Amino acid sequence: MSGDPSLIKTKETVLLFEECGADIVELGVPFSDPLADGPTIQRAAERALQNATTLRTVLALVSDLRRVTQIPLVLMTYYNPVFRYGTEDFIINARNAGIDGVIIPDLPPDEAGDFIRSSKNHSLDTIFLIAPTSTEKRIKRVTKASRGFIYYVAITGITGADLLLDGSMEILIAHIRKYTENPIAVGFGVSSPEDAAHVAKLADAVIVGSAIVKRLHENPDKLKDYLVGLRQAIR
Repeated sequence: MSGDPSLIKTKETVLLFEECGADIVELGVPFSDPLADGPTIQRAAERALQNATTLRTVLALVSDLRRVTQIPLVLMTYYNPVFRYGTEDFIINARNAGIDGVIIPDLPPDEAGDFIRSSKNHSLDTIFLIAPTSTEKRIKRVTKASRGFIYYVAITGITGADLLLDGSMEILIAHIRKYTENPIAVGFGVSSPEDAAHVAKLADAVIVGSAIVKRLHENPDKLKDYLVGLRQAIR
């Protein structure tokens, strides 16, 4: 979560992720009503908002990061900050700052035609979510609209819940692969190295969010060991 506990610390953490072997870093934009997020990321967003973190300051942070790293950066935001910023201006400025892709969980692909077209024109990847409850029609629409990678939500719920390992993930990921050649990344519920190792056998990427945010807030001195453990488990 950008701005939690500060934008300076966020920059340091991104560089730590790269040092520990992360392939992509997802930067959250704090929002007052994060409907897809659980309590851990909600509280992180509240702290970031109290620090006056905005979409504009996050883009400025990305520009600063691009002076020292070229690790792929994906912005996770809700549509309200983008709308208030100005959709076209956001796409242009995000790409110019150095953002590679964007995730907007409350902007479904069937309502994002203009956003998708403009993003494609400016080489900004649009990343959409597929859930265990997604219909065949929804899967086809998401795979067609997504660039960069497909975000598979491993659980029906919010970020930070427990990962469900009942065999359904394997079935749905195999089904999604019939419609796309893009990598499939699995998130929501991955918290331990054991979870990461299991997901890595099925998907092309493992997304860890809430577990990292929690450690960064509660026990930052042990974050590096945790990240290295995740990287080793995935390999």
